[in-house]
Amino acid sequence: MSKFSGCKAIVVGASSGMGREVARLLLNDGWTVGLVARRGALLESLATEYIVEDHSSEAIEDRPSEGRSMGHAIVREIDVTADDADVILRQLIDEMGGIDLYFHAAGVGWQNHELEKQKELRTVAVNGMGFARMVGEVYRYFASVGHGQIAVISSIAGTKGLGPAPAYSAAKAFENVYLQALEQQARTRGLDIYFTDIRPGFVRTALIDDGTHYPMVLDPLKVARKIVAAIYAQKHVVVIDWRWRMLTFLWRLMPNWIWRRFALFEADRLS
Repeated sequence: MSKFSGCKAIVVGASSGMGREVARLLLNDGWTVGLVARRGALLESLATEYIVEDHSSEAIEDRPSEGRSMGHAIVREIDVTADDADVILRQLIDEMGGIDLYFHAAGVGWQNHELEKQKELRTVAVNGMGFARMVGEVYRYFASVGHGQIAVISSIAGTKGLGPAPAYSAAKAFENVYLQALEQQARTRGLDIYFTDIRPGFVRTALIDDGTHYPMVLDPLKVARKIVAAIYAQKHVVVIDWRWRMLTFLWRLMPNWIWRRFALFEADRLS
């Protein structure tokens, strides 16, 4: 039996991209995982690899045996921009009998050179309001039980204001600082809550499949493994990979009079 067979997690944004890859790794390690996203059909396609329960966590013992301890998947459709998203999240936590880990991978982003209104507002709604709504609710839950771990995929884009994607880089900076503030608050309150802020560079997912050549693109499975390792090690901030760590370090050192003249990539969408 896996040492994680009694562990429970919720992955928000599990329908695609890095959320899906991380959810699969957790399930393979024996976790019970609540798969959450706006697109339920894509969740089902992942969950069919495991025992699925749509509304409760009964029948967990009917898990198949394939020479390894596979986890149990519970599917729930939630749109993080909906006013009741946090209520549904708490209901799922209760139905699972509590959780040990919350992993937030839901996000959108575009390059927006023309500053199109709907793109900017959608980005803020999902990456700003939706993020605070969901992470805030799970923080309140962990505070009530006194322990837990919150891990999120933010981005290296929060390091500096990126001209091609104003709302995206600003929202990612918000996520970075929000998580940092919660970590400080948790320590001040004496809560045993761990926080892991994961900041990858460009990852080869559908979000950058726009025909544009992106620099230093990362393999999604390798990134997912690094993410899970960081979660298990309870790391605070992780930039993936070493090339992006060097780049963001240099970005921080760059004075604004140089940065404002710095030419960045051209494309339609941003990872």
